[in-house]
Amino acid sequence: MPILRQIAQLGHPVLRTLAAPVERPTSVEVRALIDDMLATLREADGVGIAAPQVYEPVALFIVASRPSPRSPEAPTMEPEVVINPEILERSEDMIKGWEGCLSIPGIRGEVPRHRRIRARCQTAGGQQIEREFTDFVARIFQHEDDHLRGIVFLDRLESTRDVVTDREYQKLLKG
Repeated sequence: MPILRQIAQLGHPVLRTLAAPVERPTSVEVRALIDDMLATLREADGVGIAAPQVYEPVALFIVASRPSPRSPEAPTMEPEVVINPEILERSEDMIKGWEGCLSIPGIRGEVPRHRRIRARCQTAGGQQIEREFTDFVARIFQHEDDHLRGIVFLDRLESTRDVVTDREYQKLLKG
């Protein structure tokens, strides 16, 4: 039965640690971690979560785009498990967009990201796949991939003027 994991908060060293490769993606331990991460992500009402955010410094994350009050424009997708990712190609065109993070509650930042990426990774079943991601889903992928390298979205800001509180972000959304 999945357990809800605590989410590491900004300042904890695990968020600045380089994640180790997942050696056995189909192991019982990895399956349990994925189940726990899915439950934790649902409970936290997020669109993505990386293993380091639940104190497991391994190269695994989940992308789970869906519309929410924080991301009303988000497309709906089934949660996708990404293991040992490698970004193979990045579009030259960049787009700034608002991001938040379960590890940095109450803060949003306007972060430049590549509009399109092509990545190789393993699935929860251990298959090696290549996929292309665009727009909001590409943003989630890059955000979570950064967590595997000890990078948080605040590190990607062009200026500290691109940071707002969640309350101010909600006002921006309305108008």
